[in-house]
Amino acid sequence: MIYLDQAATSYPKPPQVVEAMVEALQSAGNSGRGGHHLSLEASRIAFRARMELATFFGAENPSCIAFTANATESLNLALFGVLHPGDHVITTELEHNSVLRPIYILEEQGVEVSILPADPQGNVDFSAQLPKHLRPNTRAVVVTHASNVTGNLVDMDLVGEFCREHGLALIVDAAQTAGFYPYQLEDSPIDILCFTGHKGLCGPQGVGGVYVRPGFAVRPLKVGGSGIMTFSQAHPDQMPEALEAGTLNLPGIAGLMAGVKYVNSLGLEEIRQRELELTHYFYSEVTKIPGVRVYGDFSTKLRCPIVALNVEGFESSLLSQLLAEEYGIYTRAGGHCAPLMHGALGTGEMGALRFSFSHLNTREELDTALGALRALVLGKGEDDL
Repeated sequence: MIYLDQAATSYPKPPQVVEAMVEALQSAGNSGRGGHHLSLEASRIAFRARMELATFFGAENPSCIAFTANATESLNLALFGVLHPGDHVITTELEHNSVLRPIYILEEQGVEVSILPADPQGNVDFSAQLPKHLRPNTRAVVVTHASNVTGNLVDMDLVGEFCREHGLALIVDAAQTAGFYPYQLEDSPIDILCFTGHKGLCGPQGVGGVYVRPGFAVRPLKVGGSGIMTFSQAHPDQMPEALEAGTLNLPGIAGLMAGVKYVNSLGLEEIRQRELELTHYFYSEVTKIPGVRVYGDFSTKLRCPIVALNVEGFESSLLSQLLAEEYGIYTRAGGHCAPLMHGALGTGEMGALRFSFSHLNTREELDTALGALRALVLGKGEDDL
C-alpha cells in the first residue's frame, strides 16, 4: 500500500503517539475533576501538552491554547464566538466547508458576508480585493492559510497587515499548515489560529485546538463542567477553561503532544523541505503525462505538499478507485469539502484527483504512483474500464 492522502490525515502515525495514548488510558483520570493521583496526572498531561503546543506555535503562554475535537470545532468556536448580527465578515473562495457552512448560518442570523473570488489558478488578489470589500461594520477576516485542494499558500503577512491597519480580527484555518509552516504567533497579526492534530502534527484523529490572542474575547460555543467555579451560574471566562467545557480527550491530547514532539525531533524545516522536494518532483513528472491538467500555482516554491489534477477523458473518482484497487495507491477524489474553490478552478462538476504527501513518503513511492497513473491513462480509455 502506498498512502498519498496525507492532506486528509497523516499515516502511519508515529509509534510514540500510539504509546502515549495507551499510557494515558492506563494512568490518567479526569483532568480538573479531583485531587487524587489519577486526576492530577491527567491535569499534568493536559498542561504539558499545552506547553508543548504554545512553544511550537510561538504563543505568548500556554493558556492561549484551548483543546477542541478538530479544526472544524475550532473554526465554529471562532466564528460563532466573534461575530454578531450586524457585523460584516470577509472570507474567500478558498475555504473549506468548516468555514463556509458556519458563515452561511451566521448570514441567516444577520451577519453580512463578503466572499473574495479566486482566479483559475486558485489565488486571491488580496491587495485589490480586501480594500474593495471593507465596510464600516467589518469585524473580521477569516481565511485558510493553505487550500486543501491546490496547496497554494496565502500571504498571511499581507492579510494581517490589512487587518491590523483597519482593526479587524484575523481568524486563520491552519488545518493544512500546522506542522508545515513555522508560526510565531506572539509576533504575528493572527488573533485566532484554528488547527487539528491529525494531519501535519502527526497526532490522532479527534483532537485539535485553538489559539486565542491574550485579551481577545471569544464567546464559548458550549458551556458546562469546567472543574472550577462550580457554584457560579456563569461559565468561567478565563482561558483556557472558557473554551473547554466538559471532559477533555486526554488520550488524544497525550497523542497530540507525542506527535508534536516527534515533529520537533525531526525539525520542522527538514520536514518542510522534504515535502516540498517530493511535491515539486511529482508535479514535474505528472505534467508529462498526456491529458493531465494540474490545478494550483506552482510558480512559487513554498506551498503545501498537494498536487490535484484531472485527466482528460477520465472521472477523478474512477482514477482514484483504480489506483487503489489495482495498485494499492490511496488518493482522494471529489470535491474535498471546498465547493467554491472547485467553482473557481472550473471543476465544480468533476472535482479533482488529489495526491498529497508527507515526509514519510519516498520518491520511489511517487515513481510507482506515476507509473500506475501513466499505465491507466495510456493503457486504456474510460470506455474500456
